[in-house]
Amino acid sequence: MLYLCTMEKCKNIAVLGATGSIGRQTLDIIRRSGGAYRATVLAAGRKVDDLIALASEFRPALAVIADEAAYPRLREALAPLGIETAAGDDALVDAVAREDVDMALTATVGYSGLAPTIAAIRAGKDIALANKETLVVAGALIDELLKASPSKIYPVDSEHSAIYQCLRGESPENVRRLIITASGGPFRTWTREQMVTATVADALHHPNWNMGAKITIDSATMMNKAFEIIEARWLFGVGADRISAVVHPQSIVHSMVEFADGAIKAQLGTPDMRLPIAYALGCTRRDDYDLPRLTLEQMSQLTFLAPDTEKFPALNLAYHALEKGGNTACVINAANEIGVAAFLEGRIAFPQIYETIMSTLARVHYIINPNYDDYVATNAESRRIAAECIKNSR
Repeated sequence: MLYLCTMEKCKNIAVLGATGSIGRQTLDIIRRSGGAYRATVLAAGRKVDDLIALASEFRPALAVIADEAAYPRLREALAPLGIETAAGDDALVDAVAREDVDMALTATVGYSGLAPTIAAIRAGKDIALANKETLVVAGALIDELLKASPSKIYPVDSEHSAIYQCLRGESPENVRRLIITASGGPFRTWTREQMVTATVADALHHPNWNMGAKITIDSATMMNKAFEIIEARWLFGVGADRISAVVHPQSIVHSMVEFADGAIKAQLGTPDMRLPIAYALGCTRRDDYDLPRLTLEQMSQLTFLAPDTEKFPALNLAYHALEKGGNTACVINAANEIGVAAFLEGRIAFPQIYETIMSTLARVHYIINPNYDDYVATNAESRRIAAECIKNSR
């Protein structure tokens, strides 16, 4: 469960997923911080040239590339700068446990965030969590590990950052409901028939947020909202029956909390991820980074709508996963990652992402009390079965 507290300045940051959208916006905050933060570690998946450019600017102690084939290029480019280099998944896990790391900003994509997050917790590091799949896949395990660690999690997702801010100073027993807002994505006004023929370009055209391809597709299916419901359950210790989603097309109200007396707190702001990133890096301290500000007078209308779960059935998977428990959410996440990749590559139609998940769920062995090795095995099995489902559907 997430801990609510104030904390001193967090100085040395390991930025995992440095070349992605969240990683780059994190580095912009570090750049603007005037030396308050330092990127001690920069890590990326495959974009070695981008990592080299960022390392040349920020001069971390260590640069890590997950793609081992790209390592010679990284080492050759950064050796003259005196920057230590490493490659592979194990190097990423080792990086977050370094003595010169105070906080790990986990912005890697999907399942890849699980192992380094566990390593950071075991090393007692604080975590700015932008990788929601960590808690989706293994929320119960992360919850248990946090109980035995001084680590604290500060959410980076705008929705969970909003809830976190709304909960500060409140008693948990007074919380009646968490209300997670959703933009509705690019297909909010489309019919189910129109979505059958949706192109990759259509799905990537998000109306409000500038995000990476995978999370943008998750927004289009509303799978991201399903994952956020699961994440909220583990972050805030609130049952699924007290977490709901509402469509808010303007993306100004980032989420809300309803209390026992009927009062509702909301956190509002411009749709700029640097705001929750800065709040997480500062461990709830509010610093002025001269970012775009919300002008309420310019907001002539804020609308809220019930989500259409017939059009977006993926949203219901959150409640199914939390009710069934075990390795169910791990299966959903793995199948979704395979389905999204296939859609982005033009191998399946948009509705087949959901169909792939459902077919995979029906075939993967259910484990009621999984340990870490079970999650690893479930992830591998689910990916294999999802790939088979996609192949057989063509």
